[in-house]
Amino acid sequence: MTRPPAVEVRGVSVTRGHGRTAVTVLRDLDLDLRRGEVLALLGPNGAGKTTTVRLLTTQLAPDRGRVRVAGYDVATDAPRVRERIGLAGQQVALDERQTGRENLTMLGRLAGLPRRAARERAAELLAGFDLGTAADRRVGTYSGGMRRRLDLAGALVVRPEVLFLDEPTTGLDPRSRIALWDVIRRVVAEGSSLLLTTQYLEEADQLADRIALLDGGRLVAEGTAADLKARVGGARLDLTFADRASAAAVAVALDVPAPDAATLSVATDGALTHVRSLLGAVEATGRTPEHWAVREPTLDDVFLTLTGAHAETARADDGAGSVVEEVA
Repeated sequence: MTRPPAVEVRGVSVTRGHGRTAVTVLRDLDLDLRRGEVLALLGPNGAGKTTTVRLLTTQLAPDRGRVRVAGYDVATDAPRVRERIGLAGQQVALDERQTGRENLTMLGRLAGLPRRAARERAAELLAGFDLGTAADRRVGTYSGGMRRRLDLAGALVVRPEVLFLDEPTTGLDPRSRIALWDVIRRVVAEGSSLLLTTQYLEEADQLADRIALLDGGRLVAEGTAADLKARVGGARLDLTFADRASAAAVAVALDVPAPDAATLSVATDGALTHVRSLLGAVEATGRTPEHWAVREPTLDDVFLTLTGAHAETARADDGAGSVVEEVA
């Protein structure tokens, strides 16, 4: 018999507030996390990412729809769900007055492990997360990267079937972020399914098997990074001029939309002949670019094209987005 998905969300909606102040945070959301995969959940601030994580970790009930995690309904079988999941949220949940070892041992005891088993699991995780030498130091003396690693270790005390990481590398320097990526890859390789929310598109590109894109509480796109990049188009020729007027003049000559800045981006198939043709047309205008480059689509392009990020910014500017961000 085929095992159910690690996460299954069907027709879920969540509304916060009442009457005229009510805000729909999630709208008819369908989402799957397959066994053994990494799914990255992306979207602008207020898109519903954290609300989704709260639903999947039994902290919140849907107003409508069904949510199953590790085969169990989060509304009717919440205790069984909690036994099978791990969560590392945006805020590190550690007792800074205790040592790293004491934190992990305490979490093991709270999870129901016998005293000896909790101590052994703590030692195993401290070694695996390269925290052995700091195990008996108070967490208040740890660096940001060390705290993040310890927090993630705490989410793994019970060897979860499904792991939820809500923006786990926010605030870390690039070296610490890359080190934590290595830890996350190892965790997944050992058998956990992972749902990851992140503001770092490179992080999703590095870690995720699939990406789900939320905007305004709706799922607007889903697929591999390559699928989503292909969806927003092919290669682009980026032309940077000394000023916006030069870029605008070239845009008219090439019959493309006028840019908002001194850089003009033009679609190309990436072939040398087509790039040469475009550069020849630019040269004919008498406007010489200071720099040009051909680039493939990135997740940044996907994000900006499919989430309506400019509209989101406008809503935030006039205050309309503040309520959604507060609850999502």
